[in-house]
Amino acid sequence: MPNTIHIPTPLRPFTDKKESVEVTGNTVGELLTDLTTRHDGLKKHLYADDGRLRNFVNVYLNDEDIRYLEREATPVKPGDELSIVPSVAGGAPVTAAPASAEATAGKGAESLPELSQEEIQRYSRHLIMPEVGMDGQRKLKASSVLCIGAGGLGSPAAMYLAAAGVGRIGIVDFDVVDFSNLQRQLLHGTPDVGRSKLESAKDRLRALNPHVEVDTYETLLSSENALDLFAPYDVILDGTDNFPTRYLVNDACVISGKPNAYGSIFRFEGQASVFGVKGGPCYRCLYPEPPPPGLVPSCAEGGVFGVLPGIIGVIQATETIKLMLGVGEPLVGRFLIYDALKMRFRELKLRKDPECPVCGTNPTVTKLIDYEQFCGIRPEPAAQPAGAVANEWDTTPVELKRRMDAGDDVVILDVREPNEYQINRVEGSTLIPLGELPRRYQELDPEREMVVMCKMGGRSAKAVDYLRSVGFTKIKNLRGGVLEWIDTVDPSQPKY
Repeated sequence: MPNTIHIPTPLRPFTDKKESVEVTGNTVGELLTDLTTRHDGLKKHLYADDGRLRNFVNVYLNDEDIRYLEREATPVKPGDELSIVPSVAGGAPVTAAPASAEATAGKGAESLPELSQEEIQRYSRHLIMPEVGMDGQRKLKASSVLCIGAGGLGSPAAMYLAAAGVGRIGIVDFDVVDFSNLQRQLLHGTPDVGRSKLESAKDRLRALNPHVEVDTYETLLSSENALDLFAPYDVILDGTDNFPTRYLVNDACVISGKPNAYGSIFRFEGQASVFGVKGGPCYRCLYPEPPPPGLVPSCAEGGVFGVLPGIIGVIQATETIKLMLGVGEPLVGRFLIYDALKMRFRELKLRKDPECPVCGTNPTVTKLIDYEQFCGIRPEPAAQPAGAVANEWDTTPVELKRRMDAGDDVVILDVREPNEYQINRVEGSTLIPLGELPRRYQELDPEREMVVMCKMGGRSAKAVDYLRSVGFTKIKNLRGGVLEWIDTVDPSQPKY
């Protein structure tokens, strides 16, 4: 009987979009070797150059975490299933009280804020629940949460926290509302386009519940300000969309003793957990190191199902409220994965890593670091003169248009998905999606000059690296992708 390996959404372009692949072997390593032999494009995502299984890719055997075993030597039986769980740019009952519960444990009911008659009426459906009641609702009024981001995850989470009566909600963001946000970021409406997300969020939350205090911080979360921003709040809700900030939030939560209500989303798949609770694992226990820059596509490149952040954000809000009330079994030591297409939840067990550099027995990270450097992100290059390129493998839309007008023989390879190609394109371009390139590159002539493009330049840079590795030398990456093409060459086309 063959074995099955479940493929997560970000890696499905490299398995011909298959959700699972049947493989054979006697160990986990043999199954993964069979998988990468069948689908060669997966190899660089699963293995480092030295052949070691990457630390930001977790492998579960029948939903059991095997990271603390000799992973690849772990034997398998016929019918066993593997799940690959990569990091995407968010069990056991809690035996120790969460930070917020500890903060109120020494206070009698008389020290909690009273509810007004209007609040009693507003929260009446909570008050008749024995798990909440009057004292629980007063706990919520005395509690506080800091939402990192007012976007896809922060929107539903903040709205439900405000509606539930959490007394103080802080929001950290520095972006403005864009039309592309409105498909999922329900804090904002069409009249808010171009407006600060913080202003829009504060107005929406105050309209929803005027009894809630809303603090706004129009700043980029950094190693310099994170601990100060976290200090007044009981729970931190991570609604970020990039790896440096995820690791920053995690480390700041552990150092400051704040629970981290974690969530992440990509296309149709979401993840949720609770990190940083005393005795439980943190984000670094799950993913000790980040993926290399550009390896994992962002939602801006890969897309996100508009309803998905609503589901994951509400789960984050649910866990936050449970932590504040000290009830139920929060997602501590458990990792929840949601597949919207199949309408299926899966739960994987997480173990606290005693060697974790942040929350382990002998932590080595005791203060916040440079997280962009940790994630391998280079500083933005200095502004270039008009028409200049960052390196010899780059070209600009303006230069490409000049060559096209001059009649130069240049192939334009578009590595986006077919649905993206329908929205906009460079006339005369050839479409081969990035995930199909390893099996289709022979359709291309390595002797012809080629410019590779995608939406913003990230996927095309990967394509250039791959084509160079198989012998293409007359090749350049279109810096800024089709979006910069529209900005500088053809503004008549729609952007997405």
